Amino acid sequence: MISLLKKTLGKTIEAIESLAPKRASKISKELLEEILITSDMEYELVESLLEPLGEEVSQKELEVALHRFFRGESYYDRIAPKRIEARPCITLVMGVNGAGKTTTIAKLTSLYQREGKSVLLGAGDTFRAAAIEQLKLWAERLNAGIVYTQQGHDPSAVAYDTIVSGVARKVDHIIIDTAGRLHNQTNLKNELIKIAKTCDKALSGAPHQKLLVLDGTQGSSAIDQAKIFHETLGVDGIIITKLDGTSKGGALFSIMQRLRVPILYIGVGERAEDLIPFSEEEYVKTLLEAIFDEEKKPTL
Repeated sequence: MISLLKKTLGKTIEAIESLAPKRASKISKELLEEILITSDMEYELVESLLEPLGEEVSQKELEVALHRFFRGESYYDRIAPKRIEARPCITLVMGVNGAGKTTTIAKLTSLYQREGKSVLLGAGDTFRAAAIEQLKLWAERLNAGIVYTQQGHDPSAVAYDTIVSGVARKVDHIIIDTAGRLHNQTNLKNELIKIAKTCDKALSGAPHQKLLVLDGTQGSSAIDQAKIFHETLGVDGIIITKLDGTSKGGALFSIMQRLRVPILYIGVGERAEDLIPFSEEEYVKTLLEAIFDEEKKPTL
């Protein structure tokens, strides 16, 4: 886990080390502020985090401050969501075009298959023909079922047909793609609401999970996008992609704090198996090790 996270956060670590090339057991609050802002943690968040600390900050002090600051009860009640017991478990996957949504669906499919579960995909992004074709290719590679139609058809109808088919086939997981265009937010919101209602008509209680895919290269600016989806349907979990292509790894703190929605997975590559569970403990540890030379206990 640590090695994968270090590799994925490589550019963020390089940016940190360019500001503090010589790691020390304590660093000044001023330098620490610059490091956190450079990693794309929001300024107001950095100020609130560091305000109680002294002028020289140790690794342990920052670690305690980070965990205390982000471990709000409303957030951590949901950070380890219960295993979804519904069968089939219906998952809606949301996100703007270009965030890596279709590839992430393939990664989730591969993850469930490695757990011995059967998966059926629904190509609900009928706005883009490329999205349908890409999902069909992934379904073929992974030997997963898929329900699709032509570009421009009603995405709610695709969702309905996928669920009905999945129930008939007795599959374990149904993953439904959705459109991600934001040029007309009202249309997008209405479409997502309609899809969710149609899922419930096809199977009472569906969808059971609503996952949002965010592009890590957008850093904290992705929060505004996320709010649109969260306000529309209520996001249950977030998956971060493309962190290896950015120095904005600190933005995950802002995402966690501002949205209060758990980050569930991080994409660590382009292969179907390149998806790892997100661990806040390992994430914090990886960044702290890039900043500090851990304090050594005195020998007796």
